[in-house]
Amino acid sequence: MDIQAAFYKGNKSITVGTIARREPGPQEVEIRVGYAGICGTDLHIYHGHMDHRVTMPQVIGHEMSGVVERIGAQVTAFKPGDKVTVMPLDSCGECPACQDGCSHICHNLKFMGIETDGAFQSFWTVPAKTLHRLPEELSLKYGALIEPLAVACHDVRLGNVTAGDQVVVIGGGPIGTLIAMVAKAAGAIVTVAEINPYRLTLLQQLGLNTCNSKEVDLAEYVQKVTGGRGADVVFEVTSSLAGAEVMTKLPKARGTIVIVGIFSKPVPVDLHRFFWRELKLVGARVYEHEDFEKAIALVAGGELALDQIISEVYPLNEIQAGFEQMESGSGAMKVLIRCNEGMQ
Repeated sequence: MDIQAAFYKGNKSITVGTIARREPGPQEVEIRVGYAGICGTDLHIYHGHMDHRVTMPQVIGHEMSGVVERIGAQVTAFKPGDKVTVMPLDSCGECPACQDGCSHICHNLKFMGIETDGAFQSFWTVPAKTLHRLPEELSLKYGALIEPLAVACHDVRLGNVTAGDQVVVIGGGPIGTLIAMVAKAAGAIVTVAEINPYRLTLLQQLGLNTCNSKEVDLAEYVQKVTGGRGADVVFEVTSSLAGAEVMTKLPKARGTIVIVGIFSKPVPVDLHRFFWRELKLVGARVYEHEDFEKAIALVAGGELALDQIISEVYPLNEIQAGFEQMESGSGAMKVLIRCNEGMQ
């Protein structure tokens, strides 16, 4: 039996066609996909920046939610009808990182939806070990936001953000916005630096303090709002030269900088500032299982205004339009793709 799927074929082309429906193996689960989100990684693939990692035509996508359809013979933790999301990491279990309990940064990590087929299809067969159960009452639309929210939970956890902390997020895109929301939920006082007018307006509607760093000197602004003390934690989410330059100017003495953005090339960083103020630099990559559980708890608790994050929902056969809207950067924070009709 063939199912509907969206394929990246290179040159900013996403086409919808069919693929053979795959029987789940003994330790696998087949999911009827409800919704799948378009993220920054998907846009990098769309722009051809990751062609060395994908095998075209490639079914991409990894932010998703759905319902278990079929289970393998050895699967006991899930049953058909369970609402789930997927932590899309396939680690080797044998490398030094895995042996040290850091399988999320496995030396041989395969990212589902990049190296292997992803979620932009009507049915997706995955290892049962990658599943996280969603509350029955949770909307599948919100379920599709768990993966990026888990990124934010991981970042905030590694930054050791606590109530009352002054937090600065450089970059108010989808991940930066979610980091700001999670930090605020933890009781932090959050400022987001952003230059996109649409994003600035949305951030303000979410109750977040903003700084248009195109019009205002961010370092001076942070000094002002913190009474000259500096920020407790700074998150760099832009992967930009400007972000790398300004991030060291923002923390307090013994403050922390968390690198979330993916810098593809080395950039100049003021190491003297690290010495002078005894700063800490933390790298944060993807997430661990506890971050997924934290994200699910936050969503289930209704603490986050997720309706305002979801900008548009397209059916699978209009996925190209979804990518074009996300690419424009205007009027869109998070675009979801509906992979099966009638799923809530």
